[in-house]
Amino acid sequence: MSRQYFGTDGIRGRVGQPPMTPDFALRLGWAAGRVLAHEGRERAPKPGERVRVVIGKDTRLSGYMFESALESGLSAAGVDVLLVGPMPTPAIAYLTRTFSAAAGVVISASHNPYYDNGVKFFSSSGRKLPDAVEQAIEAKLTDELVCVGSAELGRARRLDSAPGRYIEFCKSTYRGGVGGLSGMRLAVDCAHGATYHVAPHVYRELGAEVDSMGDQPDGLNINRDCGSTHMEGLREKVRTGGYDAGIALDGDGDRCLMVTADGSLVDGDQLLYVIARARQRAGALQGPVVGTLMSNLGLELALADAGIAFERARVGDRYVFEMLMNSGGMLGGEASGHTLCLDRASTGDGIVSSLQVLEVMAATGASLAELIAEVRQCPQTLINVPLAGRSADDLMQAQSVMDAVAAEEQSLAASGRVLLRPSGTEPLLRVMVESTDAGASREAAQRIAAAIEAAVASP
Repeated sequence: MSRQYFGTDGIRGRVGQPPMTPDFALRLGWAAGRVLAHEGRERAPKPGERVRVVIGKDTRLSGYMFESALESGLSAAGVDVLLVGPMPTPAIAYLTRTFSAAAGVVISASHNPYYDNGVKFFSSSGRKLPDAVEQAIEAKLTDELVCVGSAELGRARRLDSAPGRYIEFCKSTYRGGVGGLSGMRLAVDCAHGATYHVAPHVYRELGAEVDSMGDQPDGLNINRDCGSTHMEGLREKVRTGGYDAGIALDGDGDRCLMVTADGSLVDGDQLLYVIARARQRAGALQGPVVGTLMSNLGLELALADAGIAFERARVGDRYVFEMLMNSGGMLGGEASGHTLCLDRASTGDGIVSSLQVLEVMAATGASLAELIAEVRQCPQTLINVPLAGRSADDLMQAQSVMDAVAAEEQSLAASGRVLLRPSGTEPLLRVMVESTDAGASREAAQRIAAAIEAAVASP
């Protein structure tokens, strides 16, 4: 069954435009409540047990509107609601498990600007909902919304202890002991997002000296020139301020990038390598490390040199997680900073992944730059070609495009690779070429993009 609304990371769109409208959110809450109360349960309810769902959000102004609409829909379906307010996405996964909720709901558009928003769900185990459950929710959206009787309506209450609970959870994933970050100076960019009131506390309570930025959300400034998508300010702050490292989180807190003491950017591939090597040295690494089709070739080569198996999943943390489950792995992620440490958390968590890197720095005395030195990243060129109404699959199978790709692959041989990938959110065909030679990468990508543009223009 095809899915109309759910993408790889929930439902997302421009606020006020379908599907991100208050009436749709109301129906979505009701549909999710009906499914989760019955066929979507991961376990059978105990006698007399009420079904409850945790709802959290990031700092977007529109979050209040969608929170109210979802709460109403869930209540109409007879589902109780725990409202936790602005909290990181991974915190909702944690709180869903902690309170034995049937599901967790996050209102967020992650790293997008304030005028976008979205809804994503976690199962009772703190993991993303299975495809079958999402499909069941979509199917239920077409049913008539029938409210349960007045005595069976869901109840709602605020959970004021949520930030403190999550802070303690994050601290528990750091195995370097109380005060283990003493003497470390950190600059932390919270992207004016969901981590603004928790992330600085986590690092401080572990002993670090912390200067935070991006911690004054006003409902409209989330991700604006800050966070993991806009690193310039943090890089300059770290470079000139004498910090040991910088930490950049995104709007909903599930991604993290870092900055070395000299202001150099450290991406998710490099962070994944540091964590994997630490687990390997401790004898705790299980299964292969999983990246994506977009993971840098340099990561794969560095892991191979260390004797660590590496596999590539489709782009999207959902697919990284699925491959980890199928392969028995525990570590995976994307260059964008979405890192999965399944031995510490059930989903990607920017604060938790940063703590794993800081733990290695504190234990070894090595700088972040020294820890990533073995990862020699290969230059990547990415060109987005507009589809102009054409099918991405048809273009990828056009003979002229296939011939262009084959020619470049033959030219690059073992020194590079080519990837064509339709965008999951925009009408674009992405051309990625990676090579040990930056010039070769750029020229190959341009030639393939030109072939695609010609195919788009042809009748």
